[in-house]
Amino acid sequence: MGGRELPPSSPFADDDGSCDATLAAALDAHGRGAAPVGHVVEALAGTRVLVPVLAELDAAGVVEHDGRQHTVDKEASTGIVALRAPDGRTALPVFSSVASMAAWRADARPVPSEIARAALSAVSEGWELLVLDPGGPVTVLVPRPAVWALAKQEPWRPAVLATANGLDVDAPVRDAVRGAVAGIIEVRGADAEPGRRAEVAVVLSLVAGLDRARLDAVLAQVNAALAADEVIATRVDSLELRLRAAS
Repeated sequence: MGGRELPPSSPFADDDGSCDATLAAALDAHGRGAAPVGHVVEALAGTRVLVPVLAELDAAGVVEHDGRQHTVDKEASTGIVALRAPDGRTALPVFSSVASMAAWRADARPVPSEIARAALSAVSEGWELLVLDPGGPVTVLVPRPAVWALAKQEPWRPAVLATANGLDVDAPVRDAVRGAVAGIIEVRGADAEPGRRAEVAVVLSLVAGLDRARLDAVLAQVNAALAADEVIATRVDSLELRLRAAS
């Protein structure tokens, strides 16, 4: 997968391979639990990253995210590396510095790229995620909507935000969820809240008495309606459904 190399980029001729100072500060804060992923994504915008190129790959590796280590498969022929994330999606690894790349893989050749170009390369390959500094010391998994925002050089606003009362789904996303399923007659109510297994949980109240076949058909309608909504598609990285008894 991904056997192409990024062409050389002359704007980086004077690059000493160190991490951008603003990005370094954001990574440090994120590693201490003092800054969310959004802060790192904001610092990434407009920076240079390093894309690793390897002649060949062999063993599986480990990516650390949210304090847990995940074994991932590495895929590539000669060229750009892809990582397989635990949920099956494919991620492009990028690095903030030559040192962070060397800590991950000493034989990787760093190819400098503007972050927007690296994100666009991932999107064009159908790879949904970026993994920043998979060898540490701080690893950040950049979610799909943020990758798209970086590729388009637009600000990214996460679907789930930190508030004074804890995490909450951003109001436009909640409104989009409610609006998307409003036309499904079996749905008596819908809401959105931070997910447990996914970024956002869609909480549904359905009419009572649905048999298994009808319930499956309704949930298929719900999934199709959510997938077709532009706000949800562009703002939400992943969804889970929860059923709640209608009052």
